[in-house]
Amino acid sequence: MPLLEGISITGVAAEGKAIAKVDNLVVFVPYVVPGDVADLQVRRKKHNYAEAEAVNIRQYSPLRATSFCQHYGVCGGCQWQILPYAEQLKYKQQQVTDNLTRIGKVALPEISPILGSEQTEGYRNKLEYTFSNKRWLTREEVAQNVVYEQMNAVGFHIPGAFDKVLAIDKCWLQDDVSNRIRNAIRDYAYEHRYTFINLRTHEGMLRNLIIRTSSTGQLMVILVAQVKEDGEMKRFEELLQYVADSFPEITSLLYIINNKVNDSIGDLDVHTFRGQNYILEEMEGLRFKIGPKSFYQTNSRQAYNLYKIARQFAGLTGEELVYDLYTGTGTIANFVSRQARRVIGIEYVPEAIEDARVNSEINGIGNTLFFAGDMKDILTADFIREHGNPDVIITDPPRAGMHPDVVDVILQAAPKRIVYVSCNPATQARDLQLMNAKYSVKAVQPVDMFPHTYHVENVVLLEKRPEE
Repeated sequence: MPLLEGISITGVAAEGKAIAKVDNLVVFVPYVVPGDVADLQVRRKKHNYAEAEAVNIRQYSPLRATSFCQHYGVCGGCQWQILPYAEQLKYKQQQVTDNLTRIGKVALPEISPILGSEQTEGYRNKLEYTFSNKRWLTREEVAQNVVYEQMNAVGFHIPGAFDKVLAIDKCWLQDDVSNRIRNAIRDYAYEHRYTFINLRTHEGMLRNLIIRTSSTGQLMVILVAQVKEDGEMKRFEELLQYVADSFPEITSLLYIINNKVNDSIGDLDVHTFRGQNYILEEMEGLRFKIGPKSFYQTNSRQAYNLYKIARQFAGLTGEELVYDLYTGTGTIANFVSRQARRVIGIEYVPEAIEDARVNSEINGIGNTLFFAGDMKDILTADFIREHGNPDVIITDPPRAGMHPDVVDVILQAAPKRIVYVSCNPATQARDLQLMNAKYSVKAVQPVDMFPHTYHVENVVLLEKRPEE
């Protein structure tokens, strides 16, 4: 593959990559910023675009910031650390604008300036780490024939290498208690010769570690292990006891036995080793129960701002029937319930719906109803006839956006307003186009939930067009 020398990086593209143009060829390059001049080694080439790696930076951009994480550029996360935060926000705003105009092709009001995150480090309330008996070695370590005493590792999967894990020493995404717990478990496992999973042969005990924190100061730790042989459970319990003794601040210490060949835990039982089987979040005096399988926005502080925008866009007076689609643990549903006549929440995960009901109960909320099941199967014309035509729909779908059947039912239900919360402006734009004949976009508010990444959340208010 060719080496492209002295190429100027001109912009930011999708998935956190930067962009350069060489004649008629568009080149996508990770870990560089606009204004850098670099030698690019092409790794993959198609007709009119290529993917390349910067093998030498000839001139650094005046925009460039210094990365603060020792794992930057290897683990694959936080790709925009080398962009100042103000520049990150600028490009996220542009991403929303480009998607809504180029994909949505609908008439837009002026897009509000993106709402940045007050906290840009330690902002996540959930991280998941993977154990592996195959430690990822960087190119430099391979070139220098570095041999570690321990080739077991706990950390993050390397993109494109499913069976290898980068050993993480310090991650800046979550409160530092996360680092202390992970490293303590790692050191204890090393010292006492616990086996780490081989992701190819599926042999080994330790599989995953999930750590959840909350704004109330509560802390959940979930250890996932494969336990098949006699005596292994006792060994695993000894590790759990060590964690319990070492970190009394853990309010919910849970474990899962996973003897399957994949890491999914949705179909597995969760056992309580110490404390409660949930943690609590709090927002405007409302408390939200977060279980081990519950979905909750991973940036708690910014989630509050996001929900306030959604509530503002909904324009509730206390008389409205609201449908909250993809309700998760019912956070938005319960958050807006004080301003609505009734809120109906629908969510795929049954455990999340149970949490949503409990969240209503513990907050003394009596005007919510929750249903579990696939959205396109639950939200039907019959469902709407039974439960009433919504005045407002709030929808917060996964990255893939809404199923066309769901969009059709929304259009048939014809609420006055739709508040569309999205973690993927591209699929949001597609759905806006599908609704454009009956709904016009009245407000757009981007929100940054994930500093140092290319991800951006976006809230759109749609209003029903007047009948002709």
